[in-house]
Amino acid sequence: MSDVTRGVWFGLSAYTIWGCFPLFFALFEGVPAFEILVHRIVWSCVFLALVISGLRRWSAVRSALSNPRQLWRVLGCALLIAANWGIYIYSVETRHVLQASLGYFLTPLVNVALGMLVLRERMGPWQLAAVVLAGIGILIQLVMLGEVPWITLVLALTFGTYGLLRKQVLLDGLSGLFVETLLLLPVGLMTFGWLGYAGTSHYGDSVSVSALLMASGIVTAIPLLLFAGAARRLRLSTVGFLMYINPTLQFFIALLIFDEPLSQVQLTSFIVIWVALGLYSWSSWHYRPRVPAGQN
Repeated sequence: MSDVTRGVWFGLSAYTIWGCFPLFFALFEGVPAFEILVHRIVWSCVFLALVISGLRRWSAVRSALSNPRQLWRVLGCALLIAANWGIYIYSVETRHVLQASLGYFLTPLVNVALGMLVLRERMGPWQLAAVVLAGIGILIQLVMLGEVPWITLVLALTFGTYGLLRKQVLLDGLSGLFVETLLLLPVGLMTFGWLGYAGTSHYGDSVSVSALLMASGIVTAIPLLLFAGAARRLRLSTVGFLMYINPTLQFFIALLIFDEPLSQVQLTSFIVIWVALGLYSWSSWHYRPRVPAGQN
């Protein structure tokens, strides 16, 4: 199997697991999203520490912890990813997976907009058209339904801003996520202890619930490791196309398994954003740097 083929399989696996996350978090019947988030942070940190020990990657972690300027950026990343995780779990718990799916469809366009506004990156005319179309897609819901799709917007903005900050941190995905969860670990442990002291903790209620809470850390880390393997072997454009697997799977899980209602207005909003994504993807592919023949 060639490196490129292996990378495609890694990417497909990572995005398929992420796309199936609603099925996993739906298993936490009766456990509040906030408590699941706490356990996700704690057990992710534990599992990632074991993985980093096995791979002997502690040098990057020590370097990050000894650099206060970088550590502030990592803390910002940690708070953003925690907010993203919490809102996502809440969306599954309250059966708003369609909104979550739309948020992750919207994220690449939010990245483009943030790159232009914050990093002063140049935006081509087709990319600008795609961002404007995405804005129209959100406005359709706001005007026609009279409500802000806040789950969609919060997920897209937190993950988009996380990506913006993450670009400024010189850490690989594995080490970066470990340091992020490590910075959140004291609050996670204190909250874990407080829930137990108050008698509201679901950890220990049953073997199955406790196992699921602990497994949330493993489920968080595995697709990240697969994604890192894909990113090392594939072009960025290829990884970009694979990422649409995640929200597409969530979309169909919401419709076919969770039986969430999809109104005509919501469908119109989705279609407008899909057109925007198609335009953005086409422009990214068409104007990509040409690779000389014989190179991957």
